[in-house]
Amino acid sequence: MAPPLSSWPWANLGAYKYVLCGPLAAKAISEWRETGVSDGGAWAMHLLILFALRGLTYQLWHSFSNMLYFTRRRRVIRSSLDFDQIDKEWDWDNFLILQALLASVFFYRMPSPGDHLPLLLQLKGVITALVLHVVVSEPVFYLAHRCLFHGDYLFSHYHSIHHSSNVPQPMTAAFGTPLEQLVVSVVMAAPLVGAFAVGQGSWSLVYGYVLVFDFLRCLGYSNVEVFPAWLFEAMPILRYIIYSPSYLTLHYKEKNCNFCLFMPLFDLLGNTINNKSWELQKEISLGKNSDRVPDFVFLAHVVDVTSSMHVPFVFRSISSRPFAVHLLLLPFWPLAFVFMLIMWPLSKTFPLSFYNLRGRLHQTWVVPRYGFQYFLPFCREGINDQIELAIVRADKLGVKVLSLAALNKNESLNGGGTLFVSKHPDLRVRVVHGNTLTAAVILNEIPRDVEEVFLTGATSKLGRAIALYLCRKNIRVLMLTLSTERFLKIQKEAPAEFQHHLVQVTKYQAAQNCKTWIVGKWLSLREQRWAPSGTHFHQFVVPPIIGFRKDCTYGNLAAMRLPKDVEGLGSCEYTMERGVVHACHAGGAVHCLEGWTHHEVGAIDVDRIDVVWKAAMKHGLRPV
Repeated sequence: MAPPLSSWPWANLGAYKYVLCGPLAAKAISEWRETGVSDGGAWAMHLLILFALRGLTYQLWHSFSNMLYFTRRRRVIRSSLDFDQIDKEWDWDNFLILQALLASVFFYRMPSPGDHLPLLLQLKGVITALVLHVVVSEPVFYLAHRCLFHGDYLFSHYHSIHHSSNVPQPMTAAFGTPLEQLVVSVVMAAPLVGAFAVGQGSWSLVYGYVLVFDFLRCLGYSNVEVFPAWLFEAMPILRYIIYSPSYLTLHYKEKNCNFCLFMPLFDLLGNTINNKSWELQKEISLGKNSDRVPDFVFLAHVVDVTSSMHVPFVFRSISSRPFAVHLLLLPFWPLAFVFMLIMWPLSKTFPLSFYNLRGRLHQTWVVPRYGFQYFLPFCREGINDQIELAIVRADKLGVKVLSLAALNKNESLNGGGTLFVSKHPDLRVRVVHGNTLTAAVILNEIPRDVEEVFLTGATSKLGRAIALYLCRKNIRVLMLTLSTERFLKIQKEAPAEFQHHLVQVTKYQAAQNCKTWIVGKWLSLREQRWAPSGTHFHQFVVPPIIGFRKDCTYGNLAAMRLPKDVEGLGSCEYTMERGVVHACHAGGAVHCLEGWTHHEVGAIDVDRIDVVWKAAMKHGLRPV
């Protein structure tokens, strides 16, 4: 049987747990109608507003902590947030519900709270709260933290779960058992109760103290050193008045040191300060803990405004799952659109996320451009300039392989990366479009007993490679194209004895008896109707076709599942499942793992399709 107060009583409610705040919301609506908020009444409304503002505080700190383009050189722990930690901390906001309910009881029992609780801040109330925080909250938290929760029994049954997360995050500060959160609630409430007891309480004090308390908790757990070294050197006393993220991280890693709430003064009095605290703070703040150069970079792009919010520094509960349009995101659409306008003039890619695979650091960089911009003629030169700058930057850093995402290697844009390799013949970084593995994934989905396939987008880079590969396997390929010249050019590339397997067709009617369609060009419902019942649509078209036919099956875009030993992966790649990446991304990773020294740009080398596939299997990547 689990120890009391070691699990949340509403743990099985999921998202329905917020119904527990229903009575508070009902009380707020009732009071709003009766008294309004101008006179300090409607305490339930204030509690709901405070609930929302506290959640926003944690969210904003999370966003800041995970903006790698701002924070990566000042991160204390270099590891990345992974799916296990996100799932473990999924219900981090349980403490908000708990404290809202406790506050409801407190205000409900106050006589005529609306008549005696002003809105405006009172100086005596601020002084009272600060004094009580220093003489009550800080020492109580220190003693409870050190003597109780780091004792053998309470640590193993209650506090160890808080230390089980790999990387401190703002949400980690709020992650704990009910017993821990009750202790934190008492520590936080003591100065406010004291101010109320002497008649100096106000709603401004409640808002101010609680939000500053949350702000400082998030600051410590942000994993980003925000204080400059010169500040503590100029005023050494500050070291004992306010803790830093590196100070708290030492407690998080080594456990038996740095126990304070916000003031290291109490660690000094208790002789529990880690000797490395100030040295580590200076090292991180000066950037001496330099950013590790990635071995592999995947150069991605944004699809549209809505998907731009599917990034690790926005909502991790959304980015850690396959992309979908959530109602939660719709109110933020205008903000994302404004952000797009701000990003438009930027000419530099920025890092978005990273993970480790077989000891090699893999990073995702993003070109700050949206999908529709790739099809605007006046944007193409600027986009190519950005991609080129990213390649040159990666080359200077010492990156080994850079792989181009779908639109970044568009044939009409830069010839599948050929433009950059031709312009910079001395590149040390290997530029890879990853299409060889994409072709391999599609080809290995096709059943071995298939004798005929229908191929759209037949003269594209992928279509050409698929057609040439299949004809060598004695499979008849119906190639849909109106260009006889382009068809004949591809047909001549096939060995003479297999050329008759390549057949040009110009209408969809030609495939009305073929049940294996390989789609490289978007299909409408009218065009899909020519497929016989039972057809399976393999596809490499972006965006994927819509599954109109209920009597047919539809494959996903070519993708591969990363090995289970990947570390620090905490976000999904667009619509892909957890741990799954697009095949072109996986192709670049395999290129890096194999240590190949050639560029993979331009036309696909059909002879290397099986080589790349076997290499991917060797390194533990698997088809989805």
